[in-house]
Amino acid sequence: MIILLPLFIGLAIIGYLISKPYYREYKRAKVKNLPFNHAWQQIIAQRMPYFKQMPISLQQQLQKHIQVFIAEKEFVGCNGINITDEIKVTIAAQACLLLLNRKTNYYPQLNTILVYPSAFVKKQIAQSADGIQYTRQVALSGESWGFGKIVLSWQDSLHGAELPHDGHNVVIHEFAHQLDQESGQANGAPILGKGQNYQRWSEIFSTQFSLLRIQAAAGKPSIFDYYGATEPAEFFAVVSEVFFEKSVQFSHEHPALYQQLKDYYRVDPRHW
Repeated sequence: MIILLPLFIGLAIIGYLISKPYYREYKRAKVKNLPFNHAWQQIIAQRMPYFKQMPISLQQQLQKHIQVFIAEKEFVGCNGINITDEIKVTIAAQACLLLLNRKTNYYPQLNTILVYPSAFVKKQIAQSADGIQYTRQVALSGESWGFGKIVLSWQDSLHGAELPHDGHNVVIHEFAHQLDQESGQANGAPILGKGQNYQRWSEIFSTQFSLLRIQAAAGKPSIFDYYGATEPAEFFAVVSEVFFEKSVQFSHEHPALYQQLKDYYRVDPRHW
């Protein structure tokens, strides 16, 4: 019997690992079948003006994603902020825009969303032109960590939801990083869907990234924030913001890049 014990334990572990994904999908299906909370619907109507412009099918899909997201993710208030349904729904609705029409595992590496009242201060190590390292304090509206956490400013998250056409949305930005990190370290090349080509993606993104760096160095105007010129991972996050918020202008000025994001996110916000 003692000899068989390790075998039983091994079989139990294997059984757990095999059944875990099915049980997770079963729980998600139960959550999705629940009626959408009326109070949550009021929050979306008040805080996300573009929601009613979306097709009904996408509205319903977004609601189901919000239900699963809130059921699975932990929200933690920082610096005295009290986590409310308004905070959860407003953040979840923006984060789940990135999941529409796609097979999703709901940001599997993410466990916790830390919410600050406003921009939070973080110490960073920087390097001067002569190579001397020093510590500086910077104010951030959001940050995506690679070990299960996202940090967001509630003030900026709310601002991003209420102004859907300014091209800036901290929630979309940080959750685009989460998608990017699913393939490992964020590098601007997330896991692409069926029918997409990594070589084509790389060619288009590299060309547009180089163009933004030239524009940033010369101070020339761009639809994209210059922050996207710092590294490929930030470029992917920045262009994702603009894709959802300035889709018509984006598609006119950078059609090839827009098409790549349209194929990746499986939606076309121009029609919203």
